[in-house]
Amino acid sequence: MKYLHAMIRVHDLDATSKFFTEGLGLKETHRKDSQAGRFTLVYFGAPENPEAEVELTYNWPAEDGSVEDYGSARNFGHLAFEVDDIYATCAHLQAMGITINRPPRDGHMAFVRSPDLISIELLQKGGALPPAEPWASMPNTGVW
Repeated sequence: MKYLHAMIRVHDLDATSKFFTEGLGLKETHRKDSQAGRFTLVYFGAPENPEAEVELTYNWPAEDGSVEDYGSARNFGHLAFEVDDIYATCAHLQAMGITINRPPRDGHMAFVRSPDLISIELLQKGGALPPAEPWASMPNTGVW
């Protein structure tokens, strides 16, 4: 058996693609549009292990313009990524307008949410970094 990917449904394919590429540094590996099925699939991989992918599924609006409600996304859990510098990654995401829901106060772990409210865990590669401001005193800002 081989792990292939995790799939998440998204409402804004462009915003979520930007989050994964510009925010987290993943690379788009392939894309498929299905006219008959009225959906687009986009796959992303991390530079160090591109074979373990995240699949974004974008279901096109119905003929009447309505879109499916996917709920609050809490039933999914989260995706986890190891990062070289958790403080720099969080600062970069924050500069993009992403809320840091659980700041990296301990220099080891943080949680953010994608534009479609998917929880993303960021873990510091190697050992924890020394606590640093503004992260050390920043409170949690939401559900993670």
